[in-house]
Amino acid sequence: MALYAIGDLQGCYKDLQQLLKKIAFKPDRDTLWFAGDLVNRGPESLKTLRFVKSLGENAVVVLGNHDLHLIAMSQGNMKHAEKDHTLQEILKAKDRDDLLDWLRHRPLMHHSEELGFSLIHAGLPPQWDLATARQCAAEVENTLRSDAITEFCLNMYGNEPRRWSESLEGIERLRFITNCFTRLRFCDKQGNLALREKNAPGHQASGYLPWFEVPNRASREERILFGHWSTLGYQSSHNTWCLDTGCLWGGKLTALQIRGEKSPKPVHISCRRYRKP
Repeated sequence: MALYAIGDLQGCYKDLQQLLKKIAFKPDRDTLWFAGDLVNRGPESLKTLRFVKSLGENAVVVLGNHDLHLIAMSQGNMKHAEKDHTLQEILKAKDRDDLLDWLRHRPLMHHSEELGFSLIHAGLPPQWDLATARQCAAEVENTLRSDAITEFCLNMYGNEPRRWSESLEGIERLRFITNCFTRLRFCDKQGNLALREKNAPGHQASGYLPWFEVPNRASREERILFGHWSTLGYQSSHNTWCLDTGCLWGGKLTALQIRGEKSPKPVHISCRRYRKP
C-alpha cells in the first residue's frame, strides 16, 4: 500500500501514465495525492480530469489556481477565457457537470494525522498555524460547495487584500484565503503577499522571501507538500517539499513516496515540452 504525492499535471496525461508505470502504481491498493492544477495549458485536460476522478478514494486532490479557473469559467467568469482554450473541451463535454461537481468538492488542504503530512497547492502565510489553515480552507471549501459559488467565482480574482487579519470579512477574506492556498510564492516577514513574484528565489523584489523561509512561521513544525512553483522545482527544506517540477514546460513530473520511508523519496520522469516558458 504505497502512497505517492504528485506535482502539477496541467493536462499532461501521457506523462502521468508514464510516471505511474515507473512507480508500479496499483489503483486497487495504492493511493495518490495530487498537489492541484490537474488541468489547463497541457494537451489532455479532459482525459486527465476523468482519469483522476475515476480513481475514487485512491486519489486525494487539492485545488490549484488553474482548477479554480476552470470552476470560475463554468460559473460565468470569463475574465481570462481567451487564454484558456485547453479548458473548452471540458466545458463542452457531455459529463462536464459531473466532472465540475466533483472538482468543486475537492479541498484546498488535506491533512493526514496518521502520516503527519499536509498537502496544499501553493503556500501558507506566516500567521497561520495548522488549525487556522484548516479552518480557513474550510471556509472557501464550504463556499464552493454551496449556492454562493457563483458570487464567489465572479469576485475571486484580485491581489487584495495582501495581509491576513482575523477581522477580514466577506469576499475579501475568501479571496485572501484562496490566494494563499493557490497562488502564494513570496511574502515579506509581516506576511504581505507578493503575488506578482513568480521567479525562482534570488530573483524576487527586495524584502520578500519564499513563504516557507519566513522566520517564525507559525506552521514551521508541520510537514507540508506543495506544488505551483515550477521555477523553484523539486526541493526539500524548512519542513516543506515542492513537487512542481515543470512537466508542462519540458521539465519533469515528480512523485514523492511518503509512506514506508524514513524520509520522503522522490521519483522523477522527464516530460515532453507542451509550452515554452
